[in-house]
Amino acid sequence: MTESPADLRSDTLGRPRAAAPQESTAPIRLAALDVLRGIAILGTLGTNIWILTHPRGVIGYLDELGGSSGGWMWTERVLQQLAQGKFLGLLTIMFGIGLAIQQRSATRAGRRWPGRYPWRAGLLFLDGLLNFVLVAEFDVLMGYAVTGLVVAFILATGERAQRRWLVGAASVHVAMLTAIALAMAFVPQQDSAGRRPLLDPNPYADSSFWDLALFRLENAGMFRLEAVFVFPMSVALFLLGARLFRAGVFRPDGARIRKRLMIVGLGVAAPIDLIAGVAGGGDLILFTRYGSAPFVALGILSAVAEWYVRRPRVGFAGRRLTEIGRTALSCYILQNLVASILCYGWGFGLAAHVSPGDRVPFTVGIYLLVSLVIALGAHLWLRRFERGPVEWLWHVSYRAVAGER
Repeated sequence: MTESPADLRSDTLGRPRAAAPQESTAPIRLAALDVLRGIAILGTLGTNIWILTHPRGVIGYLDELGGSSGGWMWTERVLQQLAQGKFLGLLTIMFGIGLAIQQRSATRAGRRWPGRYPWRAGLLFLDGLLNFVLVAEFDVLMGYAVTGLVVAFILATGERAQRRWLVGAASVHVAMLTAIALAMAFVPQQDSAGRRPLLDPNPYADSSFWDLALFRLENAGMFRLEAVFVFPMSVALFLLGARLFRAGVFRPDGARIRKRLMIVGLGVAAPIDLIAGVAGGGDLILFTRYGSAPFVALGILSAVAEWYVRRPRVGFAGRRLTEIGRTALSCYILQNLVASILCYGWGFGLAAHVSPGDRVPFTVGIYLLVSLVIALGAHLWLRRFERGPVEWLWHVSYRAVAGER
């Protein structure tokens, strides 16, 4: 098996170009998977772009979360809330689906599972480590590597055991959110004026590329805290993704599943998430990002799956999303790198020169520009190559360390 856990390759990848999933003759299920990966990648950029365009990076973003941006305050809140947590949840679910695809491929080929998957997880962890140090402190690949390794062994157990793991992990996550809610309700909050200011000089605006990398390493514990916190949620969503895939959520006979998920995710969770996030500002981010957002992600997944069940042709937008989805790992790293070049001091340093009142339109402009760059890059690359550049490097490295031909 040659597919990476990071790019969730379907069974057709690696075959001649005529079988590529963006063609209208490709299986509907595979088209939906590729499009969903593309949506998840652009959606995570929609969350991270607000961090990248802040002159003080992630620390400044968290410091001012939900704060005023002059006349753009409500626009900023709505735009941030539309992306906040939904596409992180969708990407997490898609990784679980990718594991289910790989397990199915191994079973059909008569190979033991998880077999050599730990090598895959190790390489993904290394990719994430390099991305964390050199590109973005909010990297998710390291956490996905650890979660994927755990879930790979869980998937080797029976259905009942997997269900218990899913319920158990989800329960731990809910208990943690509940404990935080109680602490916020009954424990006096510290005055925000007492916060420690960012180190001087500002590493995002004033430091070199290597100085910023060292800053990430020196504060790795703080920057990696989210990955530890969301581990139970990630395990649950990985297992849920695998379970939904096996249950046929992408097949025509999965209409009932899709309908229920759309009702819960888009009909119930989405309005609650939007209202709570916009009205509550940054105060409720923990409960929308890690509470309601995963349900919205399930609604998005089901809506896209339903669309491609009813409409086999991919279309122009679907082909562009498919190309991003096929090069998901490359695009994930590239989008953060391009935005960093534009915004951070070691690059063009644009973020530090934008007034607070203009930050919202500036951020929207940077998002559109970076999205165009990665979409065009994926399109041009796939005209000549079957894999994205990082996917190709991952593939070659895996064959070398695992001893596969």
